[in-house]
Order: sequence, then C-alpha cells, then structure tokens
Amino acid sequence: MASTGSEETGVIPTPVKIVIAGGFGAGKTTMVASVSEIVPLSTEEVMTEASTEVDDLTGVERKTTTTVALDFGRITISPQTVLYLFGTPGQDRFWFMWDELAVGAIGTVVLVDTRRLDSSFAAIDFFERRKIPFIVAVNCFDDADEYEEAEIRQALAIAPGVPVMFFDARSRESSKLALIRLVRYAMSRLPAEPELART
Repeated sequence: MASTGSEETGVIPTPVKIVIAGGFGAGKTTMVASVSEIVPLSTEEVMTEASTEVDDLTGVERKTTTTVALDFGRITISPQTVLYLFGTPGQDRFWFMWDELAVGAIGTVVLVDTRRLDSSFAAIDFFERRKIPFIVAVNCFDDADEYEEAEIRQALAIAPGVPVMFFDARSRESSKLALIRLVRYAMSRLPAEPELART
C-alpha cells in the first residue's frame, strides 16, 4: 500500500474529497484509475443489449462497460494533503446518486467529451446550482475534433471565472495536474478569514 507520508514525517494528512463527474463515456473511470496510488475501487459492469434501449451510445459505440455506482481512488498531493476521488456514474438513470457523492466535496472535475458536448450540460448545471466549485477538463480523445477554449466556453455557457483545461485522462501526470488545478481553484473560492481585531 502506498504511504500517505504520515509514517515518515509524523504529519497526519488532511483528507480532501473530490468528485470526478461528467457525461456517459467521458473518461471518469479512466481518470481515477490513471491517477490513483491505490488499486481503485470500480463498479464497472459489462453493458448488455438491454442497456442500448436506455443509454445513448452516440460517439462511444465501442464502449463495452459502464459505472453503475461509483469509482474510488486516492492520491497524495503532499505530506499535508491526500485527495479521495469519487467518480460518478454517467447515465441519466444513476444521477440520483450524485447528491450523496457530492456531500463534503471541496470541488469537482467535470470531464467533457467534445464528441458528445451535450452530455456535459447536466453535470455543469448540477454543480452550478449547488454552488460547488468545479473546473472543466476537456478529455482529448484521439478521434475527437479539436476546439479552442473560447469555443468550449461558448458552447457550454461556462462562466468566465471557471477554469477550463485540456488533458488526457489516461495520463497520470495530466490527471494529477487537473486535480491540482481544481484544488487551487476551490481554495481561491474560500471566504477570506476575518482579520483579528486590534487590541
């Protein structure tokens, strides 16, 4: 098992909960698996013919598995900070779980697949309405068209202050940078501590 740093330094790291969200097939399970320092818990199941009646596979026709509950992983950012990652299921019929998964999270990485931009609206709307800090991470699939950041912002009506980045969910380093970007953004959204009254 990977060390969290407390054994060597005596420092007890602060646990930080992060949600990895996005549409069906956007790469949530791949991201958690690529960056987790432990063997990730995954509830991936093989898709059956029955699921084709309810799941829109446009753009991800080769996808054979799907998350039916959540993905869970862990990554140590520093001796002081350990991130616990919770990947949401992407299909509409499992969205009832999102409220539970979002409880206590400091923020969310919303994955976007430019082949299926419309599948990203629900995730962005979910976290905007709940005022949970999020960044938009465009997963650069090999067969996807390339877009500029301004085009992504306009297409998804992303607020000017929300960070948008391009990354590869298969890459540990790329996924780690997305998590660091989210943590920094979430920290910047925290209310400033009041100055101590002068005596």
